[in-house]
Amino acid sequence: MQSKIILLIDCEFNTLSERVQKEIYNEFYKFVYGAIIFIVKEHAATEDIIQESFLKIIRSVPELDGENKLKAWIKVVVRNTVFNYLKKQKKIRNEVDVDSIFINDSINFATTTDTIHTEIELKEMINVVEKYLNQLKPEYKILIELRWKKEMSYKEIAAYLEINEPLVKVKLHRARESIKQKMITEWGDVK
Repeated sequence: MQSKIILLIDCEFNTLSERVQKEIYNEFYKFVYGAIIFIVKEHAATEDIIQESFLKIIRSVPELDGENKLKAWIKVVVRNTVFNYLKKQKKIRNEVDVDSIFINDSINFATTTDTIHTEIELKEMINVVEKYLNQLKPEYKILIELRWKKEMSYKEIAAYLEINEPLVKVKLHRARESIKQKMITEWGDVK
């Protein structure tokens, strides 16, 4: 079954039938929900971010050639929307008044702070890995992109690149080790 998200490239969203609009939104929802809930850890906030991201996307779809580029662009829009949400939440948390702290003893600020710290570190780590990915040999870079960005299996990568599967595994291991060494050099031992 062909992806309905691809219709965002070719059609004006508002001109599509209500049924097709719902199908596109449902597919979009399933595509991004897991990543957002992993970072935000709250269903209601995840729903809000999905809706906000979707509105941004249908208002400004650039001219792209292909579903993979569209999905990559969608991930960038969603990631930026999540980061904006996290920034707003941090600002709100910093403006909490003293009375509200004593009224609601059940709030665990340590956990919230730890979560924000983890999210910021994750964002920084993603940026760093992207930087190191661009420094890799082209043969390693393509393998990483096929495996993690396009989510292809070892078998699919082997077929796509016309090499054998064990060679794909070896080269991917080398590529990961290269990135890991760059991280250790710049950031210290990352365990």
